[in-house]
Amino acid sequence: MEVEVRDDLEKALKILKKKLQREGVFRKMKLCVYFEKPSDKRARKRSESIRRARKLERKKRMREGG
Repeated sequence: MEVEVRDDLEKALKILKKKLQREGVFRKMKLCVYFEKPSDKRARKRSESIRRARKLERKKRMREGG
């Protein structure tokens, strides 16, 4: 991942942080800090799956005009 620094270092850092957040790097780092029990991991993945499905359904309804 590359960010071109022209004049403002602060602006380049802001762009880099946004790119890292989009890629999910911060979330992965947070998950690796502590041990997660397998049952907690399953519950988290299930809830993330439900959240993704709901989001896709919302987007689908918005495209259809409903």
